[in-house]
Amino acid sequence: MHFSVRNLINKSRNPNYEKDITYVMKHNKWVLISIGIWPTVLKNIGKFLPKIVIGINNLMCFFILIQSALHIILEQKDTLLRLKFFGLIFFSFMSLMKYWALTIRKPEIEHCIQQVQSDWKQVKMENDRELMLKYGIIGRNLTIYSILFMYISGIMYISFMQYAMRLQINNDNQTNKVLIFPAYSNSIQKSPIYEITYGIQCICGYVLDSVTSGACGLAALFVTHACGQIDVVISRLDDLVAGQFYKKNSNPNIQVIKIIKHHIKILKFSAVVEKVLQEVFFLEFISSTFVICLLEYYCITDWEQNNIISLTSYALLLISLTFNMFLLCYIGDLLIHKSGNIGVAVFMIDWYHLPAKTIQNLILIMAMSNSPAKLSVGRIVDLSLSTFGNVRLD
Repeated sequence: MHFSVRNLINKSRNPNYEKDITYVMKHNKWVLISIGIWPTVLKNIGKFLPKIVIGINNLMCFFILIQSALHIILEQKDTLLRLKFFGLIFFSFMSLMKYWALTIRKPEIEHCIQQVQSDWKQVKMENDRELMLKYGIIGRNLTIYSILFMYISGIMYISFMQYAMRLQINNDNQTNKVLIFPAYSNSIQKSPIYEITYGIQCICGYVLDSVTSGACGLAALFVTHACGQIDVVISRLDDLVAGQFYKKNSNPNIQVIKIIKHHIKILKFSAVVEKVLQEVFFLEFISSTFVICLLEYYCITDWEQNNIISLTSYALLLISLTFNMFLLCYIGDLLIHKSGNIGVAVFMIDWYHLPAKTIQNLILIMAMSNSPAKLSVGRIVDLSLSTFGNVRLD
């Protein structure tokens, strides 16, 4: 579409930006509000509500993890059950650490969310809106899949898995009530202490699952938004030459300056996203790699014992963690390829129709694209599909 035609489509700002923002961010907002990470617009006393939610969630999860660790160390004698509980506690502790990382980075996360909202609000042409929606839908779908996998596997563990564990624990005909996390004291079996503890453990399980799905959803939201912005820049490059023929008094140098500024803005946004989420990526990478190995071992042992209920629960958890790792590697690979495509787009346009000075300025864009934006695991390993393959092969 030529530059002159695109300008005739819509000269005002995006009139649908509120609907677009809600459509793209809705599921991330639902999950992150429940754990106090999403920025709030409340005033007065209400602005302290997220801090209260974060504090209560941390206290409950910390209490449950201490109880479980004491049970494994001091009370549990069965080696297989101790190993199964260890996998649960390790995953929960790493999720709690991701919660801390998100809490510390909350101001930067709020800045990134505001940047995304600002970009949607400033869309002027319908074609740009369509390009951004294309990747916004991808980020939205990835977020939904992550939420579904985490919550379904969590519900399966809370419900069906407990029945399978009771069959193993109660071989001595004891009638102990089963909890989601192992507890240290026998007094917890008494009512209403048991009901209160069970409720706290359910909330703790929801918080930990929400942290994992929320972090993956944030990464998908930010990266797909950056990819949409990159497509807008590529579209501007296509219009650069067309403007020479279809728009009178068009100054290509001014257009190139705008394109370079937009490109730099995208690179800065990607760098901020990588900085904000690198600790979460590192913790996710370590915990997923270790817990996936444990889950594969659990599946083998339950298969040998013909424990279908436990096998199904562990298989769902395995699929969920594997998908989350794949999601992060996929969006990291997508960002690398999209940010590198800008240089290819510059070369593919009819640049030989442009003035010599403008062509020299385009070389700067090509040089910048030689160092594409990336997501890293604590700046140790780049997130890409090759990284995911190496994790699965290991």
